[in-house]
Amino acid sequence: MTGRKPRQTSGTARTAALPRSCTKRKKIMYERILVAVDSSPTRLSTVHSAAAMARLTGARVRVLHVAAFAATLAAVVPLEDDSEAEAVLDEAVGVLRRSGVAAEGVMVHALTAQIARVISETAAEWKADLLVLTPHHRDLFGALWDPRVSDAVVHTGRTAVLLVPEGDGTDPAEPPVTDR
Repeated sequence: MTGRKPRQTSGTARTAALPRSCTKRKKIMYERILVAVDSSPTRLSTVHSAAAMARLTGARVRVLHVAAFAATLAAVVPLEDDSEAEAVLDEAVGVLRRSGVAAEGVMVHALTAQIARVISETAAEWKADLLVLTPHHRDLFGALWDPRVSDAVVHTGRTAVLLVPEGDGTDPAEPPVTDR
């Protein structure tokens, strides 16, 4: 040997050599999750999936329910009462909070043709990292005549989207409750 010092190989020596930008705390993947729910029975699948994601990442969740109106030639007709819309929203927020997730709810009124835009804009305004919703499956003719809201959101928004398959509303992360 020539009298050279042996190279240090401990992890501490390597970490000290890294630039500060590599060693500072990184942002959590998802900090804000927006969940768009409608009044269909499949909404709970979406809520449970968002709860599981939020528990994994420590994210806050905002539930959005768009109380839709349909426009006809003579009138604008609500598709659900405000009390029904509030019940849908309260149910979703309650499920999230019982799951240990910080959650809040927002209800917005819009025409059916504006729902996708409202969802995308709400996600952008709240600076959501992830948008969770359920695509409602239709037959081919129905999809051509009336495109799904989820398709429009995916193509118009700038927020990452998680499409949750329609399910039975049970929490996939929780074992089923049985009576003994």
